[in-house]
Amino acid sequence: MSIQWFPGHMNTTRQQLGELMPRTDVVVELLDARLPGSSSNPLLDELRRDVPGKGPDGRPGDVPCITLLTKDDLADPEVTARWRDDFHNRRGVQTLAVNLSDKRATKNLPKLIRRLAPKRVEKNKPVRVTIVGIPNVGKSTLVNALRGKQVARTGDEPAVTKGPQEIKLDRDIVLTDTPGILWPKFDDEAIGLTLAISGAIKDTATDYDLLGPHAAQLLLERYPHRLIERYKIKDPADLPDVDDPKAPYTLLELIGRKRGCIVAGGEVEITRASELLLRELRGGKLGRVSLEVP
Repeated sequence: MSIQWFPGHMNTTRQQLGELMPRTDVVVELLDARLPGSSSNPLLDELRRDVPGKGPDGRPGDVPCITLLTKDDLADPEVTARWRDDFHNRRGVQTLAVNLSDKRATKNLPKLIRRLAPKRVEKNKPVRVTIVGIPNVGKSTLVNALRGKQVARTGDEPAVTKGPQEIKLDRDIVLTDTPGILWPKFDDEAIGLTLAISGAIKDTATDYDLLGPHAAQLLLERYPHRLIERYKIKDPADLPDVDDPKAPYTLLELIGRKRGCIVAGGEVEITRASELLLRELRGGKLGRVSLEVP
């Protein structure tokens, strides 16, 4: 089953980005450090390539891009380092891993932005920056951090920003914050599931009974020690065999019994156990976990 999530305002955002690129000097792309591949939108690379007037002598050229891997404090640092190398080698973009709750994380970003738009700086014209990324990745939080005060709406739910917002950062930098845009269709089911597990897709558009087992399988494969620590599993042998097709459900039942997700008759309510696991995974309760590798 493919997860499809492309509301009308996201279709509008794609059109708006196409219109913004000729007027953009630098793109700041925000990706979730836990899933940089799935949160990277191929539409952006398409839209910022060969833009009229961006090359030498007014010829078509590429709009420079800075990629920020946000929520770095929730991601596995070793995996994040591999992603940074991958983006540098494959896409040729400058990539920084940041925790946007730390004000120091974006301190040097304006300097980097100016360096990527020397012609605008030389002409004493403001550098026009477009900020893009999937829902709930931290775009508005970044704007507020750079501005030093609350100028863009933020929230824990996806799709808080509904339309482009223009904010003057300094006299020489103007930011445009855009609504979160997802792929029009997730042909690879794993990409849609990974995005949904991270919280990029509203829970009302997904299914805990679908997401919970997928998250459980991922954790069993890559971070069994996190499960042992978080759910106080005394004997590691109590974890199900990762190759067992029923392993995700066995794990959810184990978690459910430890956390009281019991219904009449002593059965574990898998939906409640799945919701609990997802909430704790998203909140960093299982430690620094990456949902995919390069």
